[in-house]
Amino acid sequence: SRFNARIASLQTRYMKAQMEMNDRDKMYPDANLSLRVTYGQVKGYQARDAVHYNYKSTLSGLIEKYIPGDPDFNVPEKLRTLYDAKDYGTYAENGEVPVAFIATNHTTGGNSGSPVINADGELIGTNFDRVWEGTVSDIQYDLNVCRNISLDIRYTLFIIEKFGDAKNIINELQLSK
Repeated sequence: SRFNARIASLQTRYMKAQMEMNDRDKMYPDANLSLRVTYGQVKGYQARDAVHYNYKSTLSGLIEKYIPGDPDFNVPEKLRTLYDAKDYGTYAENGEVPVAFIATNHTTGGNSGSPVINADGELIGTNFDRVWEGTVSDIQYDLNVCRNISLDIRYTLFIIEKFGDAKNIINELQLSK
C-alpha cells in the first residue's frame, strides 16, 4: 500500500513535469480505468530501409511459420487440417483467411482487448498489441511507424466456428458481410 501510494505520487509529479515541459505537444492519456477513443486507418508501414510490413497477415502466413515441436511456432493439428482442406467457411477473402491487421490507431497500455470498429460502426477486430517500432507512441506518436495490431474478426469467427465447433455461438450473432 505504501509503495503504491509512493508510485502514484511520483506519477502525478512526473505527469505535471511532462505537461510543463511539453506544453505545445499533444499528450495521450493512459487508457487504464478510463474511456478512450482513437481513430485511424488500416495501413502498412516501412519500418526501416528495405523493410516493409503489409497491413494484414493471413492463415497461410501463420502456417508458413509452423515449426513442429517449437512452442513459439506451434500450429495445432486441427488448424493445419482445416487449412489443408481449405475449409474456411464464409471467412475467407480471395481464398485467404485474414488473421490480423495493423492500423494507425494510437494505442497504449490498457487498450488490449478493445474493439476495433469501422466507419459504419461494425466490429472488424480486437486490438491486442503494437508493432515494435510503434512502442515509441507512449512518448511521441509518429504516424510513419506507430501501428496497433488487431485480430481480424473473420479469424475470430473462423476459430469459433470451424476450429472450436461452436456453431451455437455463431448462430447467436448478427453478422454482416
